[in-house]
Amino acid sequence: MKIVVTLPDDAVHDLTVQAGGSLMDAMRKAGLPVRAECGGAMACATCHVVVDEAWIAKTGRAGDEESDLLDMSDYRSGNSRLSCQIRLTDSLDGLKVTLQLDAFEG
Repeated sequence: MKIVVTLPDDAVHDLTVQAGGSLMDAMRKAGLPVRAECGGAMACATCHVVVDEAWIAKTGRAGDEESDLLDMSDYRSGNSRLSCQIRLTDSLDGLKVTLQLDAFEG
């Protein structure tokens, strides 16, 4: 499946990934500069992405605990999610997200 990730510097990366696992894991495996300090334990907000409007219905919006962590971000929007909480399924083939500056290690 394909995932399109835009970095804060406007570089666009097309990732070819397998279904299963999280978006955060897929970005790390692809060598993208995502901080992801807690490694996916949902204990920080350093894997913050904004989901493209066309995809938010399929990924869903942040739940309460995730939303509390995202409240710490100066870059939060209505489509903000933690990439560690987005599970890659075949229905997300073509997903478009933008890594936020507070999650960018570059």
